[in-house]
Amino acid sequence: MDYVALAVPFFLLAILVELIYGWAIKKNTYRINDTVSSLFMGSLRGTSGILKIGIGGTIFYIIETEFSLWRMDDTNILTWVFAFVAYDFFYYWFHRISHERQIFWASHVAHHQSEEYNLSTALRQTGTGFLITWVFYIPLFVIGVPSYVFVSVASINLIYQFWVHTKHIGKLGFYELIFVTPSNHRVHHAINDEYVDKNYGGVFIIWDRLFGTFQEELEDEECVYGIRGPIKTFNPVWANLHIYFKILQDMKMEITSGNFFRVLIARTGWSPDGSKHGSTKEAFNKQEFKKHDPKVSSVISIYALLQLLVLSSISVVLYPSGLLGYFEGVVLLLMIILTMYCTSRWLDGKSNLILEIGRIGLFMIIGMLMFLIDLEIYLTYGLALYLLLNLIFIPFLSKAVSN
Repeated sequence: MDYVALAVPFFLLAILVELIYGWAIKKNTYRINDTVSSLFMGSLRGTSGILKIGIGGTIFYIIETEFSLWRMDDTNILTWVFAFVAYDFFYYWFHRISHERQIFWASHVAHHQSEEYNLSTALRQTGTGFLITWVFYIPLFVIGVPSYVFVSVASINLIYQFWVHTKHIGKLGFYELIFVTPSNHRVHHAINDEYVDKNYGGVFIIWDRLFGTFQEELEDEECVYGIRGPIKTFNPVWANLHIYFKILQDMKMEITSGNFFRVLIARTGWSPDGSKHGSTKEAFNKQEFKKHDPKVSSVISIYALLQLLVLSSISVVLYPSGLLGYFEGVVLLLMIILTMYCTSRWLDGKSNLILEIGRIGLFMIIGMLMFLIDLEIYLTYGLALYLLLNLIFIPFLSKAVSN
């Protein structure tokens, strides 16, 4: 069973609690633009059906039933304990290679782009990881872990990793020696020279201690968050694709089969022209680092929060409900991506009025088609209300841009 979907409401509640707590103690760790960007990416992954573990569990299940391989007893508690620990071991190697090899970094980089560190960062997930992540867990399947147990412990592992994305919890003594904690995971997200590419464990930090990738959080070295070679935008599409674009550029420099595979599996930081752009190996100067934080009007911030509320509701409530057919789901997903793109342009401080009006017009056409095909009536009414709110904002957005 995948428990992540059940945990999402608690994730959102925890984010709200952390936000209120940060304000109360005057140590707020949230920015509207950064948080909206992170939650957009979480919603995008959930809406596209990828917020779950991915296609790995499905592939394992098909092979399991078709080839009737030996399976461990899923009613034995030792099977679950073994699977939980073994999964985290293979997760360590998946996570480490995702930082060390270019094609895997292209997928994983999205999780590291936030320049703040808070619980919303945990939900900033890649939209392309489902394509290759499952490959790392084939050994679990081969040694007899049932697909049901695999999906269950994988989701528990992912849920555990949520709480360590906070700056409000200090070091936890003896617990730090065995388990991943907020302190040692802050190191993992930092781009300081002392911290970069360290602490890959999901639940257990012992793998890092065993394989030489552990780094303690230092009192005299404050963590700087983000990625080297920052993308300087809140655009979720570019956030997911920019390293893939770099890879394609590298391939074009020398179009041969050898170069094709070399570029894909090269260490992050390698390029045919010697460039390290977009990798964890790119040069970094802490004194020159500046967060991407364009100043925009409160109208744009409120508008972005409206879009986040609607898109999150679609991801958490509408898609899992099963009310949408495949075609309707794909069309809605494309419109969600367009909405995220338009909203991110506002947050980046860019003029976006013509594209925004075009987006609303396209939604109106879709709304009319929904009415004609007599889709669930309350969905039609919901879309009509959403469009009305968007239209109300248009003159204010126009004024915000002109100012």
